[in-house]
Amino acid sequence: MPKVKTKSGAKKRFSLTGTGKIKRKHAFKSHILTKKTTKQKRSLTHVGLVSDADMGRVKAMLNI
Repeated sequence: MPKVKTKSGAKKRFSLTGTGKIKRKHAFKSHILTKKTTKQKRSLTHVGLVSDADMGRVKAMLNI
């Protein structure tokens, strides 16, 4: 039986923490930044965690 491949987009976007949680970046930080406030852009810089509701889907894409 062949190996199961990881989704290429998922491996670029997510990474595991030491405790097994999955880190992610915030959306809306790539373009059209002139109309966003400095506070909003600064808060989007910080890394977030994948919610429990989406954890199963992300783990399936990463083959964890």
